[in-house]
Amino acid sequence: MLEDRLDALWTQVAAAGGSHESVTLCAVTKGQPNAVVALARAAGLTCLGENYSDELLAKASPTDGIAWHFLGPLQRNKIGKLAPVVSCFQGLARVAEAETLSRVAPGARVLVQVDATEKEGRNGVPLEHVTEFLEQLKGLPLTVDGLMTVAPEDRTSAIACFHAVADLARSASLPVVSMGMSGDLSDAIAAGSTMIRVGSALFGPRGEERPATQG
Repeated sequence: MLEDRLDALWTQVAAAGGSHESVTLCAVTKGQPNAVVALARAAGLTCLGENYSDELLAKASPTDGIAWHFLGPLQRNKIGKLAPVVSCFQGLARVAEAETLSRVAPGARVLVQVDATEKEGRNGVPLEHVTEFLEQLKGLPLTVDGLMTVAPEDRTSAIACFHAVADLARSASLPVVSMGMSGDLSDAIAAGSTMIRVGSALFGPRGEERPATQG
């Protein structure tokens, strides 16, 4: 049952030093049927995330009472459709995306994605360029709430990544640090995460995965 999984998740959050007040749960519905939205809402979940624009648009409604987060790379030709239903764009990493978003949806809330993996093809701004990127965003009508990251698989590297991103957010006075998923959320919270993104641990196995390049 979703309620049981949710209770177990918050127990894990508490064991890592977090709480309902200090950590926001973004429940990821990627790969799940549209009916999962009603189940999530009934369980009290009001922040949901999607990785693919088509799936988000099929599930979201401006009046569903849910804060929808778009996770990952933005395709500029999809921004106009997403803007009316997306509460926060997690994954901003390019000035061109930011310029398009600021034109289509001025004031939009965004999180800058940080790439601390040095893995070719991974979306995100390299750690050493984050401060410069934030400066470039200052002239645009966007609300930069914080940073997000996807950690490396190796636990030692992941912990180092979490601390580096949390330190960056603090130095830039950004309140939101979105990091930590089902397998590494405890380490992320211990390092200073204020938002975790959890999917299959809540909703069970996903359906067939979509191509990684699809927005």
